[in-house]
Amino acid sequence: MPRPATDAPRISGPRVHAFESRTTDADLDDLRARLSTARLPEAETVRGAPPGPRRWDQGVPLADLADVVEYWRTGYDWRACEERLNRMGQFRTTIDGLGIHFLHRPSRRADAVPLLLTHGWPGSVVEFLHVMDELADPKDEGAPAFHVVAPSLPGFGYSEKPATTGWGTEKIAAAWAELMGRLGHRRFLAHGGDWGGTITTVLGGRFPDRVLGVHSTFAQAPPGLTTDGLTETERGWTEETRDFWSRRAAYAKQQATRPQTIGYALVDSPVGLLAWILDKFAEWSDTEDSPFETISRDRVLDNVTLYWLTRTGASAARIYYESHDSLDPGLRVDVPSAVTMYPRDVEKTPRPWARERYRNIVRWRSPDAGGHFPSLEMPGFFVDDLREGLAAVLAARE
Repeated sequence: MPRPATDAPRISGPRVHAFESRTTDADLDDLRARLSTARLPEAETVRGAPPGPRRWDQGVPLADLADVVEYWRTGYDWRACEERLNRMGQFRTTIDGLGIHFLHRPSRRADAVPLLLTHGWPGSVVEFLHVMDELADPKDEGAPAFHVVAPSLPGFGYSEKPATTGWGTEKIAAAWAELMGRLGHRRFLAHGGDWGGTITTVLGGRFPDRVLGVHSTFAQAPPGLTTDGLTETERGWTEETRDFWSRRAAYAKQQATRPQTIGYALVDSPVGLLAWILDKFAEWSDTEDSPFETISRDRVLDNVTLYWLTRTGASAARIYYESHDSLDPGLRVDVPSAVTMYPRDVEKTPRPWARERYRNIVRWRSPDAGGHFPSLEMPGFFVDDLREGLAAVLAARE
């Protein structure tokens, strides 16, 4: 792997400041008190209740939610997650008047390449927390190494909440390019899924002089393409995607049109927030019944608790208001690109369609397992796949 076209990473400076998570005992006591007095509805009226996806036809089953609420109140340890965040290295900087939070894990390797990881909704930087060490300093000395940067989207986590409109994916991508420059990373690789995939696409298309290449689990094609010439599997993908947006995307329409309305429930009720997010972890994971088949309760609650403590349920939802269906139809990505389409993700793009936007796909993978949250569902595979994809991207530049 070539040496990065960048100076040694700067982790602090006049515009970048160290940051620590410091949740008060009062905030945690308040959370537990709210959980203890939660009012839950009656059980769902789904026909039959054997294990299986039909249990979730009306949303999160009462028994499952009650179990997680009790564990959140009596067994879950936010301090452990907070310690991991602080140990990883947290920082803040201000870009275009908005405070941006990010994790930065520089590698000890001289040949490490800067890598920007961008999360989506209902995720956060905790999606990457447990894979960053291995990406930065792999146990296998022959594996590629990266200076890893994982920012929190505006209105998410410890980034500030925009007070005005305008913080859509185009502006976020420009802010990420500025952030990487401030860290001394003149040129860098980028990865993302969900909204992070869209932002990564914008980065590759708008900043080809800065972005060495991209890896995405969300390769959004231009609109209006025909299914002529697609394989049977690819046609199935288009049908599944159409079904998702027509029957299972009410959350996106709500957040794109009335984020403030749902935001009151998400900021005021920890049970409401948990149910809103857990529903997506269940439906979008590669499992037969519960998301906890592949993702532990602790990892899900790390994510939900971060939303709760930072009061970002409403502000995070607004990314849909800012950017839903807003990706420039004419945007093309000419930098080398690697794409992985996990089988249980909510939107899968046929390769011929993806090529209409990503003009230089150097690696394409469609694994047999995995869903929308691969770094949490199958972290070992995720790290290997990301490494291999980015290695192919860098090799294409030689």
